[in-house]
Amino acid sequence: MNPTKCVASARKIVVACTFVSTLAATPAQADDKTFVMKFTLPTVNEAQHQLAKNYAAAVERDSGGRIKTEIYPASQLGSIPRQIEGVQFGAIQCAIIPPEFFVGVDERFEIMAAPGLVDSQKDALRLSQDPAVLKLMNGLGANKGLHGVGMFSTQMSSIVSKAPIRHLSDLNGKKLRIFASQFQTAAFSRLGATPIAMSLGDVLPALQQGTIDGSIAGLTVYTPFHYQDAAKYVTETNQPAVFIIVEVSQKWYDSLPPDLQKIVDQDGAAESVAIAPQALQIFATMRKGWTDGGGELMSLPADEQASMMATLSSVGDDVSKTKPAVRDAYEIVVEAAKRVRQASGQ
Repeated sequence: MNPTKCVASARKIVVACTFVSTLAATPAQADDKTFVMKFTLPTVNEAQHQLAKNYAAAVERDSGGRIKTEIYPASQLGSIPRQIEGVQFGAIQCAIIPPEFFVGVDERFEIMAAPGLVDSQKDALRLSQDPAVLKLMNGLGANKGLHGVGMFSTQMSSIVSKAPIRHLSDLNGKKLRIFASQFQTAAFSRLGATPIAMSLGDVLPALQQGTIDGSIAGLTVYTPFHYQDAAKYVTETNQPAVFIIVEVSQKWYDSLPPDLQKIVDQDGAAESVAIAPQALQIFATMRKGWTDGGGELMSLPADEQASMMATLSSVGDDVSKTKPAVRDAYEIVVEAAKRVRQASGQ
């Protein structure tokens, strides 16, 4: 055979084998690729943190180690606004934060802060798992870099303060930190306070310096961060419920193969439901931890609690009626809250 033809044939064989080998290797290489999933949250050693641990363990297990997780509690990756931006841009893969703080992405995120939706943490947990509510909330921000996978509730909110708030009249003129929600702004303005939206990392220094008189949040924040050193009084107003949403970076999610996307979705949803008994127990532990650490717990007199609820009863309607998109979303949540109350026999 002509030597030149032999060389040409050999080259064709090598090229063909290389092409086949490449095709055969591609699926295996894709299966072997690992992805880092960073979790960010503003709190530490409470239900949000526990959910991050549970979710991280689940995706590592179910992905066979193809997703490697890292957890950054206590705002280690920046303030809440920076954490949210990190998720939108893909630098952070998952944020576990109250939905109200995403209001800059979509104003409908604030609807879960409306007062009077539920009266207990158990009902708040049920509301967070209502299919219509989940469909709504998980879909918000889809065109702005966010992919919702779950939601739950850590507690009913309360007021921590430097001076005791034993009566509604004690709220008059008080500067209170609130979440970034018009529902909270309207609610506490009606009660005579001066609401100031503030990211969690700024709250304790503001209390210590006297910039604010108190803060709206919950014992799963106050106790781990030792707020009683700066403000020892907690008034359990139980309004509104504190919800937490689990948002995954859409950019990162889109980079995953379909089987890993399924794992991220299914584990996020499953762990947001499975956390319920732990969330209830953690809150009970935090109440005890607060008093053991020298803090004081109190409630408004029953008649004043009823008066407060009457004052707040129209906040949801009044805030949402001027914003059609918020109004539609709010009505979905209100109808779900009615279903929860009926199921609870209220």
